[in-house]
Amino acid sequence: MRDTERPDLAHRHVVALTGALFLSYLTVAMSLPAVAVHVVQGLGLDNAYGGLAVGIAFLSTIMTRGRAGAWADGLGGKLCMQRGLVIYAAAGLIGLLTSWPELPATGSYAVLVIGRLLLGLGESVAMVGMISWAIGLTGQARSGRVMSLVGIGMYGAFAAGGPLGLALLDQLGFAGLMAACTVLPLVGLAAIHRLPAVAPQAGQRESFWRIIGRIWRPGAAVGLQGVGFAALGAFFSLYFLSRGWPHAGLGLTFFGVGFVMVRLVCGNLPDRIGGTPVAVASLLVEACGQYLLWLAPGPYTALAGALLTGLGCSMVFPAMGAEVVKQVPPHLRGTAVGGFAAFQDLAYGATGPVVGILADQAGYASVFLIGGLAATLGLCTAVSSRQRAHAGLSRSDER
Repeated sequence: MRDTERPDLAHRHVVALTGALFLSYLTVAMSLPAVAVHVVQGLGLDNAYGGLAVGIAFLSTIMTRGRAGAWADGLGGKLCMQRGLVIYAAAGLIGLLTSWPELPATGSYAVLVIGRLLLGLGESVAMVGMISWAIGLTGQARSGRVMSLVGIGMYGAFAAGGPLGLALLDQLGFAGLMAACTVLPLVGLAAIHRLPAVAPQAGQRESFWRIIGRIWRPGAAVGLQGVGFAALGAFFSLYFLSRGWPHAGLGLTFFGVGFVMVRLVCGNLPDRIGGTPVAVASLLVEACGQYLLWLAPGPYTALAGALLTGLGCSMVFPAMGAEVVKQVPPHLRGTAVGGFAAFQDLAYGATGPVVGILADQAGYASVFLIGGLAATLGLCTAVSSRQRAHAGLSRSDER
């Protein structure tokens, strides 16, 4: 099939892909709080084992972004996303095996870790495949809108999945939760089965690290943006409790409202005015939100900071992602998107442990100072990326 479809038809197809991504991400979000509870209370292991079981899925995602991109470029986005959804279902099935009563606690934990590693691989493959497929359907000019929809699917799943996962764990046990995590990706797989594929583009391959060398500036900008979100997610409640403030559980709610609102209203802005201006404005807003959290004299000012952080974080990934797509030929799009997403994954995974050390020494407010400084540095990096890209275009024109 040709690389793009009629805009209205392509948009409907991308919305369907977003729905399938939402269902698959529910398996990540529902298991996120439940896994640690199962390991500590169900298997009787230490908190460290619970944390490892949660975090190892994100490590798997980071380590497999390059492979996911190569599959998307070589096999096409549809087959790549379908493969990711099957891996998701396999991860849920393996998680279901951990409830087998004949297994000792250590054996059950080992099986769970294998399932979590597969879950991270499935997340990587499904998301990169979906982005590559959707951009192929809509065309590069709408890549910012595509990535905005991806974020709505992902963060919508996180918003719904946490409470849903704990409710299923309470009502059905860990086996029932894992059964749901097996079925949901298969529903998504059925939903996208009839959607048209986009043939992979022919062209000379490049190594993953060579492509990283071409896109590291926008990647660094989105990684630096991720520090603020990770700091807020890990330490907002503890920050409030340490100050004796009410509403400690509303930080992610205010963040999420701002995040989704901007995605819905401004999702096509990177395609209209360019990714870098949107990213620069967004990082400025995020930095203000983080600094406001750092200096907040009371809970309502801090909640306003969380809202500003969500407003600012919202469009950085699609804005910088649109710039990344412009910097590589179509046959390398999946690999570039995979490498780009890994920068954000790394920020999410590393921020908690690193700034946690600072929080022990200087208090919880200090982590938001780091988030503000990271967003400010990300702003400078985004501007640098723009200048670098323009310089490259000028040299090409001269040749």
